[in-house]
Amino acid sequence: MSLPTSPVIRRARLGAELRQLRRREELTLEQVCDRLGWASTSKLSRIELGQSRPDLADVLDLLDVYQVPPPERDMLVAIARDAATGRGWWKTLGGMGERQRAYAELEGGAATVVEYQLAVVPGLLQTPAYARLRLGVARLLDRAVDVEADVRARLIRQEVLHRADPPQYTALLELAACDPGGVPDDIWREQLRHLVALAAKPHVTIRVVPPGVTAGGAHPLTPFSRYSFPDPADPRTVMLEALTTDVRLVSAADLAWYDAVVDRLLDAALPAAETTALLARLADDPALLARRDDPVLPAPGGRPLPPAGGAEDTAVVPRPRPSPD
Repeated sequence: MSLPTSPVIRRARLGAELRQLRRREELTLEQVCDRLGWASTSKLSRIELGQSRPDLADVLDLLDVYQVPPPERDMLVAIARDAATGRGWWKTLGGMGERQRAYAELEGGAATVVEYQLAVVPGLLQTPAYARLRLGVARLLDRAVDVEADVRARLIRQEVLHRADPPQYTALLELAACDPGGVPDDIWREQLRHLVALAAKPHVTIRVVPPGVTAGGAHPLTPFSRYSFPDPADPRTVMLEALTTDVRLVSAADLAWYDAVVDRLLDAALPAAETTALLARLADDPALLARRDDPVLPAPGGRPLPPAGGAEDTAVVPRPRPSPD
């Protein structure tokens, strides 16, 4: 069986390889574009940053300029084909917006996914009713949001957890994400029971992070998702969720920082079995958290995190509303 591929990651991998080849030949962007007769350097820059779907003919021209021999050339051509044509099962849904598509491309090719959420259930774990409610709120901010199309798109994304070769998926949820926060009881109970059912799958792990676990150390200020891929040469990726943009991080320095954050949260989170039991109790009694009569484990002490960095390997992705979650 062939390994699943993520087009967006293949584009990033191809761009990094081509940039390395150009530097190996000690060529500038301007020199390469002059040789190929390209009008400006922006085309090559976008290819190297993985920001555009590459034309195979352009890639072949670049490999000629860089005098790349086989089998390296064959490997790069195969990556270019994945990056250019590996559009994936999610493309069958016309209602999927650019933002959901960006996440679907990562999810569809991932070997592992770790998601951290502060206040909502992650999109891959949402029931249709909960998703519809969340998207209805987004429509108050943007009347162009097609709620039903986005709900259908979200359900298509969720198929990745039910395929024959699913990624290993871990959700780290702040306790606030387990609070109904105005969600009607029937929708919230259904959502919590859905989480319990998903947690029974061997490739799905859901863990609640008790309040205060980050005392003494850095705290994630935004939701994020971390992806790794079957081909270890494909760049691991973190996606940060902000209000108007998504930020994709691929630098080693940034990944080291988020690896440390994930390790810290995993150390502090309730075990999976205790989380499942808590979710089941909340489904039976949604007001349990409000009464605070369910003890929460104390947080461990903080531990230092490596410095963040790698701005040159950071891609800012325009974020059309609504949020993928």
